[in-house]
Amino acid sequence: MRRIGILVPATNSAGMIPEFSRRLAALGWIEGRNLAIELRNAQTQLERLPALAKELVDLKADLIISVTTPATRIAIAAAGSIPIVFTWVGDPVAAKFVASLARPGGTVTGVSQVQADLAAKQLEFLRAVVPGLARVAQLYNPKYAGGPMNAKYVEAAARAGISLVRVTVTSAADLEPAFAEAAREKASAMLVPPEPLYAEQGKRIVQLAKQFRMASAGQSREYAAAGGLISYGANYADGFMRMAPYVDKILRGARPADLPVQLADRFELVVNRKTAAELGLTIPQSVLLQATEVIE
Repeated sequence: MRRIGILVPATNSAGMIPEFSRRLAALGWIEGRNLAIELRNAQTQLERLPALAKELVDLKADLIISVTTPATRIAIAAAGSIPIVFTWVGDPVAAKFVASLARPGGTVTGVSQVQADLAAKQLEFLRAVVPGLARVAQLYNPKYAGGPMNAKYVEAAARAGISLVRVTVTSAADLEPAFAEAAREKASAMLVPPEPLYAEQGKRIVQLAKQFRMASAGQSREYAAAGGLISYGANYADGFMRMAPYVDKILRGARPADLPVQLADRFELVVNRKTAAELGLTIPQSVLLQATEVIE
């Protein structure tokens, strides 16, 4: 019997575990027979992550799966020599989780979502949809480990003719004041970074974007499906499932140091035409032709 621990910051990622378990079963690791899976979910309370990671270490997990940058940082600090496989991490080299993508070194490897170029594409699509777009707001959480890095990507993307307004949101209670501030600053669009808090509050964010008449862009399909104008980003489910072969290899004796970090290779543009109509916007044909999915 081998034991793997899964450390997640929020429920949206925990929902992918049943399919992940089936992927492992196809590789010969059957839960209850030769595999035990221990899930620890911080439920967006990131301050709980260290204690949850310690629980997995105390259970003598053979391997820890960490989901997102903050969970991975905490897992590395707690795990010692226990191998770690991560996903939903933007830049593991910049975060100093691995020495390089090709040669991770140490005990850590996984799947990178490559966030650096996503902000530029999101702004490109927003400019195509919103006539004369000149001022864009961005939700920002300085308490989130990946927040400053994502903000840096957005700043770099916004230099080409876009004025950026950063509004701080560290809890659900901050959302409405943040949108009100963005409106006072005359922002006509909102960028929603891929963070556990914002994922959990996706429906509320969509409601506020409509209330304040702002086009909005997120990174996951779920954001557009909830009513956001567009989403553009890596397929998160695919990133989660691509960990399964690495888990299999490590449980059979492979070293994480010898397994290159995988890069996301499935990117999706989802457009919500119903939301566009509610905002009085028309999605250009040039954008529709690039869309993976159009929600009517």
